[in-house]
Amino acid sequence: MTKAILITGATVGIGLATARALASLGHTLLLHGRNPDKLNAVQMDLTRSGRVEPVHSYVADLSRLEEVENLAQAVVANHHSLDVLINNAGVYETPETRTVDGLDTRFSVNTFAPYLLTKRLWNLLSAADGARVVNLSSAAQSPVQIDALLGKSTLSAGAAYAQSKLALTMWSSQMALSSDGEGPAIIAVNPGSMLGSKMVKQAFGVAGGDVSQGADVLARAALSEEFADANGQYFDNDSGQFASPHPDVQNNRKSKAVVDAIEGFLAK
Repeated sequence: MTKAILITGATVGIGLATARALASLGHTLLLHGRNPDKLNAVQMDLTRSGRVEPVHSYVADLSRLEEVENLAQAVVANHHSLDVLINNAGVYETPETRTVDGLDTRFSVNTFAPYLLTKRLWNLLSAADGARVVNLSSAAQSPVQIDALLGKSTLSAGAAYAQSKLALTMWSSQMALSSDGEGPAIIAVNPGSMLGSKMVKQAFGVAGGDVSQGADVLARAALSEEFADANGQYFDNDSGQFASPHPDVQNNRKSKAVVDAIEGFLAK
């Protein structure tokens, strides 16, 4: 069955590889990117491949929460349901570490944007049977400092990235618990360590492994029966199996504090 799948950060790295993998299976793709030229090139490339199902494109800078809102509104306006949301977009190093909203860019793109997009598209996802939200986590996770999450203190690129990915994994678990099986399944996935993404090159100065490993697990998380009952779970592609997440994810007090901080900031 053809599914409608939105992939954020679909113009490079794992996101692009995932888009190509899902395109080859004939699904309707909604591709997000920050650079309109790159996004148009990907859309044209996939369209020229002889696809029957359409490829839709959406431009947004996920470091700006207003643009996240606009992205969600555009998707809702153009589609009556959404089967899968793959929150793939992420950032590690950036020349602009502070956003217009007052957040660290890593927390804005890696934590707040996917949270807000998921919330705004919840009804659209709930309209589809067996819908899923796949959140791109990481093996790099460290305890979240709420002040840093809210932009009140400064961290190094590595610390901000690791904390933003744990915060993402924490809210994924909390949202799954609070939904009580109503709406889409929410799954956090570590796509694999040291894959050849832009972030790995920035962080470690190495080319990294084949990004198709990450694309394969994201496609499986989006479509396969293996993940059908995985709501609230964490899949570690380094070990190739569902695994226990970081201990803070299972600490309800800490996870709730992260979600409350995100909600409080977005309510301003």
